[in-house]
Amino acid sequence: MRGGKFIFEMCDRGPQAMRYNREMMRLTLAALLAVSSLCAQDWAVARLEKSPRHREWVTVKHDGRPVETYVAYPESKDKTPVVLVIHEIFGMTDWVQEVADEFAAAGYIAVAPDLLSGMGPDGKGTKGFQASDVMAAIGHLNPDQITADLKAVSDYGLKLPSATGKLFVAGFCWGGGQTFRFATNRGDVAAALVFYGPPPEKDAMSRIKAPVYGFYGGNDARIGAMVPDTVEKMKALGKTYEPVTYEGAGHGFMRAGEAPDASEANAKARTEAWARVKGILGKK
Repeated sequence: MRGGKFIFEMCDRGPQAMRYNREMMRLTLAALLAVSSLCAQDWAVARLEKSPRHREWVTVKHDGRPVETYVAYPESKDKTPVVLVIHEIFGMTDWVQEVADEFAAAGYIAVAPDLLSGMGPDGKGTKGFQASDVMAAIGHLNPDQITADLKAVSDYGLKLPSATGKLFVAGFCWGGGQTFRFATNRGDVAAALVFYGPPPEKDAMSRIKAPVYGFYGGNDARIGAMVPDTVEKMKALGKTYEPVTYEGAGHGFMRAGEAPDASEANAKARTEAWARVKGILGKK
């Protein structure tokens, strides 16, 4: 690990460097443990195992590229709309699969691509990376490849025999930003649900046709500070953008609010946000 090499090189630089070394080691280990816990998420696995709904992995191919995609089906006698689920910067975690199943429980076919498909060692996706390397790998993804992957998976979902032909998109964290961006590149999106993700540039916003609904944590100024300007830009362009901020909630509250150690604010925000999601999708 590059960070580890740096830390041990500091050992020869005196007492001050040694103190810095120990602090950096502590922070590095803490970060690795946090990322590792995100990738494990035994509580999400336990909930998935109790789900009565059909779930499967499929390989969606486009332009010679395979995209491993998790599909969760609702139990319904009628055809249902499709929700494209875009994962966080932590990649295709157990929680992403669990949230896809929650969309299925709400009555929608959920398709969730692993956007690191084929990018890891031995051609693997998220699971092929060391937990500490996933964020960097996602940060280096080609934007055009992301768009092509999302379009291909959307098309796959819409062509399923049990799909109605209506498409929604929902993304979280990094995936929230990609959701906003995907709305600039796909004209048939019925609604975009942006969970604590940054907006695209104003020029790109001009291409948006779908209403965009934002979900933000009150204790997440890094993202929340962008909301007022986004409101003004979308309004000037005549676009629909309806953000809601959940006071006391932090970044990632949809995941953190479901975890066994969830804070009261995150859990409350998650419950309220899910109610809002169901209300929005139910009206489209």
